[in-house]
Amino acid sequence: MAKTDVAVKETNALALSGDFEQDASGGFESMGQEDFALPFLRLLTNTSPEVGEVDGALPGMILNSVTGELYDGKKGIEVIPCAYVRQYIEWAPRGSGSGAPVAIYTATSDILSRTHREPGDNKDYLENGNYIENTANHYVMVINNDGFPEAALISMKSTQLKKSRKWNSMMMSTKLMGKNGPYTPPMYSQIFRLTTQAESNDKGKWFGWEVEKVGPIADMSLYQAARAFAQQIGAGEVKVKHEADGVPGGGNGPAPF
Repeated sequence: MAKTDVAVKETNALALSGDFEQDASGGFESMGQEDFALPFLRLLTNTSPEVGEVDGALPGMILNSVTGELYDGKKGIEVIPCAYVRQYIEWAPRGSGSGAPVAIYTATSDILSRTHREPGDNKDYLENGNYIENTANHYVMVINNDGFPEAALISMKSTQLKKSRKWNSMMMSTKLMGKNGPYTPPMYSQIFRLTTQAESNDKGKWFGWEVEKVGPIADMSLYQAARAFAQQIGAGEVKVKHEADGVPGGGNGPAPF
């Protein structure tokens, strides 16, 4: 291609970018939260369907369930936590049902009092044969390579619940000095790095989360985006489609109980 052609294309691209900005959000006017899929950030394991089927997908990587983007688990990702919601999710036995939750209960529910455990199995079963998973949902903004934030959800359960509790403790222990003394800044004021590491017990091997605090947000636009996402969650405007382990879009994948 001639240099003149390249220069013309670059000039046209710059001109178009101005039109793009002028028409920002055009075409999306009638879309609401129910028209978008909130991505899950999932840990890939040896049994994840993407491993062996998606180019570059390896155990220990982090997968964006909507975009299909893969992140190196050792390098990790930087996220801004925006909200936390714990739930009890009722599932049909694996291999049966639609792959969607049978029911979702709030953290204050007494549903666990109606469950029992089978010998050698740490799952909480209802009399109908379904089981309940204690699920910690962390709503986050992922800071991508361009510095732009992207909304996502990390669901921690089973062996990862202790990671969730540790993360919550790290956030709550953050203190700043204000005009009236020390205070706890909003959850969405801090950046954390999430990486993955191999874990195991007598039932198998898998990958788990590791959480490390990076520090406070320094970019006002990032803070405003995270705060807006937190407000949407608080207002009940963000809808989540949970799906069973092994189903694209669902959870963290199988883990030993």
